[in-house]
Amino acid sequence: MIARLSESYTVKEVCFALGVARSSYYQWKKARSSARQRANEQLLETIREVHLEHRERLGSPRGSPRMTHELRRRGQACGRHRVARLMRRHGLKARRKRAFHPKTTQPGNAPCRNVLKELGAPSAPDQVWVSDITYVATKEGWLYLAVVLDLCSRKVIGWALRDTLEAEVVSTALHRALLQRGPAEGLCFHSDRGVQYSSASIKQRLKAIQARQSMSAKGNCYDNAKAEAFFSSFKAECLPADCVFATKEEARREIFEYLEIYYNKKRLHSSLNYQTPVEYESSFAALAPA
Repeated sequence: MIARLSESYTVKEVCFALGVARSSYYQWKKARSSARQRANEQLLETIREVHLEHRERLGSPRGSPRMTHELRRRGQACGRHRVARLMRRHGLKARRKRAFHPKTTQPGNAPCRNVLKELGAPSAPDQVWVSDITYVATKEGWLYLAVVLDLCSRKVIGWALRDTLEAEVVSTALHRALLQRGPAEGLCFHSDRGVQYSSASIKQRLKAIQARQSMSAKGNCYDNAKAEAFFSSFKAECLPADCVFATKEEARREIFEYLEIYYNKKRLHSSLNYQTPVEYESSFAALAPA
């Protein structure tokens, strides 16, 4: 009341009208400011912990709400703008996303229609898997990373890192996905038209589990948008600032940590209602018949 009225009247006039001593008003105002300051200090401490734990991967909530959702999961009552203000004031920023469009494959010769485009959004895990390859630069030479994602949960279910861009990198990633999961007949496996995905080893593995192979239209990266989006996050959140690892061993270590520990188990996804892929899949496991 006093705070609102004082915008039009002086403190002296308001206190006189309400019969309140000015010293009492100033004491109340000071206590209120101190309580807010203590609350902000406590919130800032938690923000710093989250920022460090996520290795600077969570940015300002004005651009991405994941920091606010992570704080709320830890019991912090906070608003997006308040968190953004504290982060900006104390110089807490996320790694910046960079425009990065590598070409890791050559167009394959074997045509394959885009089955994914004909399907609706998957309603459960293991209905649609998507895969792609990117390159990773190190001062010792290139590495090539292939991943297989479950399109429903966005979980990385298989991956491989190799020194050469041969079909074996994709075959290994797919093999690891199959060791983890037991997809039913009719699984859709989608990728671009790279020669790795047209190889005999991939076709044999997919035929063995009676999966349907799907490929993007020639030259259209948007047909594999979810895999492209994954690599966009990977490059911003896992690669060094200059996009070049010092050694291949460092690259292998950092990529393992990102995929196996951070991405699947800690990273919140807005498309999953701010759950991790592991948490999201657990809801389907709970609904499965005993």
